[in-house]
Amino acid sequence: MNTLEQLKTLTTIVADTGEFAEINKYKPTDATTNPSLIFAASKLPPYRPLIDEAIAYGKKKGKNPQEQKHYALDKVFVNFGLEILKIVPGRVSTEVDARLSFDIEASIHKAKNIISLYEDSGIDRKRVLIKLASTWEGVCAARELEKEGIHCNMTLLFSLPQAIACATAGATLISPFVGRILDWYKKQTGKSSYAPEEDPGVLSVTQIYNYYKKMGLSTQIMGASFRNVEEIIELAGCDLLTVSPPLLQQLSTMQHPIVRKLDPEKARAMPIQPLNIDEKTFRWMLCENAMAMEKLGEGIRNFAKDIVLLEEIL
Repeated sequence: MNTLEQLKTLTTIVADTGEFAEINKYKPTDATTNPSLIFAASKLPPYRPLIDEAIAYGKKKGKNPQEQKHYALDKVFVNFGLEILKIVPGRVSTEVDARLSFDIEASIHKAKNIISLYEDSGIDRKRVLIKLASTWEGVCAARELEKEGIHCNMTLLFSLPQAIACATAGATLISPFVGRILDWYKKQTGKSSYAPEEDPGVLSVTQIYNYYKKMGLSTQIMGASFRNVEEIIELAGCDLLTVSPPLLQQLSTMQHPIVRKLDPEKARAMPIQPLNIDEKTFRWMLCENAMAMEKLGEGIRNFAKDIVLLEEIL
């Protein structure tokens, strides 16, 4: 087996793209999207019908240009998700507008609208993960949505307190970022590279994984935002890994032997103490972590920027 095939025996592989041909090529179980990926795909001619249909839907539903824009934007994300679900056997992740990352009620409303669009198209809500930023408000929104059977994928996650809060809220899945953490440390330290086992992003996901398995938490962990295949190989055994097409291609041409690095049995034997994360503790621990604080804000701003660009296309 090639390296990708070996990984699939230990970890659920998810495609991180909005392009259907790439998803079909690598046969992942699930697929994830975000505003940046949808914006990039929306500029390609093959996806123009999905944009046109969303615009028609927005004009039909909205009473004024502002409403029409919001309805059309939701429909764009769902249209891409519907096409992806024709390819993957599992789930698709669809993101709530990043500009709502600090608004609990608006996030809940937006998530419910996205789910209703999927259900109107005959898709069971079990096949959809609503992506929310891992702010305190995102955590609170996830808690309410999960009570209604709307499953959440908590994104822009860079630290253990974020991960614990998400699990306590009952989120179905978290997406701790790897590459963006590496980017921050390389910039701060001036180091050009890290050994895979010393990669700060890898260490962050490993810490979260070990804590979850030690505490018996049911929330799934999906490592995300990779910069190289070495990071992916170092996280073999993680519940899920979402990987971009270029890295999937690289893994599929490699014959590197895969060894399980993350193991629930080993984690359960570790002397890890539980942490109680309430709102005040969450905010303070996030504030103390300069990397997590900076990357969370930066991620929200960048996703919001691409949503604005997508709105301009609409």
